[in-house]
Amino acid sequence: MTKQFVAGIVGAPFGLKGFIKVKSLSGETEHLLRLKSVTLRKDGRERVMDVEESSAVPPTMVMRFAGFNSPEEAKKLTGAELLVSREDAAPLRPGEFYVEDLKGLAVVSDSEEALGRIVSVIDAGGGDLAEILLESGEKRLVPFREEFFGDVDMELGRVVLRDVWVLE
Repeated sequence: MTKQFVAGIVGAPFGLKGFIKVKSLSGETEHLLRLKSVTLRKDGRERVMDVEESSAVPPTMVMRFAGFNSPEEAKKLTGAELLVSREDAAPLRPGEFYVEDLKGLAVVSDSEEALGRIVSVIDAGGGDLAEILLESGEKRLVPFREEFFGDVDMELGRVVLRDVWVLE
């Protein structure tokens, strides 16, 4: 299971005191406003940053990190991914899953026939699409909705595809 998640993307500086805008990828900010430290990843490098202040500025939020006290310093962080631990990620409601946990799950039919694996989940605007790498090597996109997917079993590492015809 994934231990860290990309929870946000660092945007442009905000104000004169070193704040930066942070776009929450889940759309929720409450969990991010409670953080005391985060990991920022930019250009393949990660660094742990202490959060000195954070505040909601709808529709986004802003953060100020220790040692970044001006817009010029904060601008160096623009484009970084904000990583959080599983415990600090957005809370899940029933029937919700972290995208990273879905990647790699085996896709099986109702009769337990192996069909392929989820390799990615794409935000298609109108809903998520599961990208499935079939046993044949071909890829298919299937809306990740209850009409198409049944039981998601993280312990067994699989998800049941209700109607195999959607792969045709």
